[in-house]
Amino acid sequence: MKEHEVWMKYAFKEAEAAFKKNEVPIGCIITFQGTIVAKAHNQIETLKDPTAHAEIIAITSAAEYLQSKVLVGCNMYVTLEPCPMCASAITFAKFDNVYFGAYDNKFGACGSVFNITNNENMNHKVNVYGGIMDKECGGILKSFFEVRRNELE
Repeated sequence: MKEHEVWMKYAFKEAEAAFKKNEVPIGCIITFQGTIVAKAHNQIETLKDPTAHAEIIAITSAAEYLQSKVLVGCNMYVTLEPCPMCASAITFAKFDNVYFGAYDNKFGACGSVFNITNNENMNHKVNVYGGIMDKECGGILKSFFEVRRNELE
């Protein structure tokens, strides 16, 4: 599991970059053959785009880098369990594995609330591993929303 923590630290750096930009701090990296081929963080506010989740941006970047619409052989590391939109994109891209940090008990679609990545009706199943650096990944989200609540008061 140590290897996965090393990769998750790169995703966490992306989450920190999002926090600094007042974006929900979710970061993502994609690896292929032991190399990072894409990295991203949420840019929903910046781009005024509800689909600008870290995972979607990273998938687009990896597909461009690898010149392929399928990402077989790729692994995704993301600081929060992917939502239904992202889990669907992950499945359509045919990732081998997804490793995530914090569980999302409201919108998680990799086993918590929904299970899109391993749904029998989908044409591809993705191996999913959660809870990697869970405290750190959940902690940055908690801090972000505490700051936001304080700003509103």
